[in-house]
Amino acid sequence: MKALKTTRTLLHVLLVLTVAVLTVTGCSAPSGAPTIPPEDTFVIPFDDFENSGTDGLISLATGNQSNWNFAALVVGVWSTVIRVGLAVPVAAFRASFHNIPLQLPDGSWVWSYSVNVGGSIYTAKLHGQFITEGVHWAMNISKEGEYEDFQWYYGEHNLPGTDGFWILKKSPADPTDLVRIDWSRNISAGTHAITYTNIVPDGPENGGYIDTQYTKGIPYDHIWDLYNKSQDNHTYIEWSSTTGEGRVKNSNYFGDDDWHCWDSDRINVDCP
Repeated sequence: MKALKTTRTLLHVLLVLTVAVLTVTGCSAPSGAPTIPPEDTFVIPFDDFENSGTDGLISLATGNQSNWNFAALVVGVWSTVIRVGLAVPVAAFRASFHNIPLQLPDGSWVWSYSVNVGGSIYTAKLHGQFITEGVHWAMNISKEGEYEDFQWYYGEHNLPGTDGFWILKKSPADPTDLVRIDWSRNISAGTHAITYTNIVPDGPENGGYIDTQYTKGIPYDHIWDLYNKSQDNHTYIEWSSTTGEGRVKNSNYFGDDDWHCWDSDRINVDCP
């Protein structure tokens, strides 16, 4: 009888320990700092398009390059807006990968560092916080004598880091919503997609977007759709990052719904 009582006591102790272990390992938040999403979730790879054989957007090769030049011009509009208007938040995001986070008392994490943009020094604080089934991010940027802890953007993504978004503000002087970035990626396949949408309240281009996909497809692995909201018009661009060959379609500009192609030297050619 005494042995039976001892056995029951041991089983009770084991049960309590098992429940405690499951509680700690099964219900707690992920350990360690969250992983910052890669750059291709935040920045459209304009360099892949621009550096396909020359140093700039406009082809310098002899011959007729009008198809490439038109595609480059349309892309260049978005490139200028992002590189000039969003230079500080983009630089701050890129610099975050080179810094070590610190855990705060509330369990969140912060990456604190300085970044030089155009000769000016900015202080950046990237906050990361695990939330239900994902991670919430917020970037606060300060510039001495001008503004402090301005939340330039925030975003969220799922725990696997395969799907998420960012919301960017225009500037500390005009803190209205500017751009929403939606992104997704297939980590095992090495493919990804990112879309910039204009969300300026009551703006004439609100709803305009540039949607880019890297698919590893053949013959074109880059598939872009640029939508001009005020003109209700699309420019479709597809090209190969391997050969530089590509094609463009815009019914308003070309007056038809056909593809217009260029070769590896960016010279106009008949489409296959």
